[in-house]
Amino acid sequence: MGAVVKRAIRDEKGAALALALVLLVVGALILTPLLGLMSTGLLAGQVYERKTDELYAADAGVEDAIWRIQTDSLTFDGNNCSESWQLTVNDRSVEVKVCREDMDLTPCGVNFTYQILSTVISDGEGGVASINGTTIDAYLAVSHTSMNFSALLDYAIVSNNTITLMPGTEVDGDVWLQDEEGLNKKGEINGQVKDTGDVELIWPTAQQLRDYYLGDVIGAPDPGPSIDINHTQTIGPCHRDGSLTVDNTGGSAALVLEGTVYVDGNLDFEQPGGHEYTIDLHGQTIFVEGHITFPSNHVNISGSGCIIAVGYVNFQPGITGDEDDFVLVMSITDEVNFQPGGDFTGCVAGNTHVQVQPNGDFEWTSPDGKNLNFPMGGPDLDHLPPPTGFRIESWEIE
Repeated sequence: MGAVVKRAIRDEKGAALALALVLLVVGALILTPLLGLMSTGLLAGQVYERKTDELYAADAGVEDAIWRIQTDSLTFDGNNCSESWQLTVNDRSVEVKVCREDMDLTPCGVNFTYQILSTVISDGEGGVASINGTTIDAYLAVSHTSMNFSALLDYAIVSNNTITLMPGTEVDGDVWLQDEEGLNKKGEINGQVKDTGDVELIWPTAQQLRDYYLGDVIGAPDPGPSIDINHTQTIGPCHRDGSLTVDNTGGSAALVLEGTVYVDGNLDFEQPGGHEYTIDLHGQTIFVEGHITFPSNHVNISGSGCIIAVGYVNFQPGITGDEDDFVLVMSITDEVNFQPGGDFTGCVAGNTHVQVQPNGDFEWTSPDGKNLNFPMGGPDLDHLPPPTGFRIESWEIE
């Protein structure tokens, strides 16, 4: 029996070698094409990865364009196209351009279709196949509901709460407040007193007017924390990141507004020691996130325009303009203390309270033709109201 087993073992000598040689031959036959396939797969993976990066970059360009449309940050030429701009995403340079199409102007608002072209500029670095000109062509439908607060300007005094006329005051014009019982009339009103039972008025929110006037100062310079009219005679458009004080250290001078003055903090007109100065509104708007203070001496107001604060307004300057000027003095969320020196024409509006101090006489005049920078409804391609609706109509890869 042992002899038989030994003979069987001797007969299997070299079997493993034969199997190894067969596997080696088969491996040699498939290794080369397998390596080629793997190399092709690696290159294809790099191409697909690159393609994905470029598509994400182009899509980021579309998102950036949508943000700029939402924030009214684009300027359109006569062909209703913006200048192209570039941004870098995923180490890819992206060029973006926006054109407005299918304008539909109506008294109630403005509707646009925006074409957004976002193109990736690829250089094919690293020996990887380049996919130059990857472009996303997207169409965005945007609705702008027109803001119309012109009805506020139909009154000499407007308040959402109470109005106090001190003895000796005389108002030539109509007055509106939510409830006529909120009127403390110690002076004279040569006009009608109306409340919500007569006329419903829409009061603007702080955010609505913020969005409206921020569109005027995109990219505008910051004038710094203080202005000396002895050295600076013009201002605007400008966007002050913080509070602002205005003073005059020299002789008589005037500060002329040449665009919207937007202040994130408070605006205080200082009372210099005997140096008189004038703020010429020049048809422009002062918009302040905090409060506005005009002192009672040496500071004058001239020209038509808007003086608007989210906080309170202490308005006691001299009035040196023409009787045809129209000035809006407004506090969106607080009160207005009104005691100008001189004949005032226009509208005073305070959310919580308007107090007209003794000898604060003024009259209402029509704002028509004064070109006030105030949301009065109607389509205005140069100053669109904040968008109220968005819809992506198409998104294609070219």
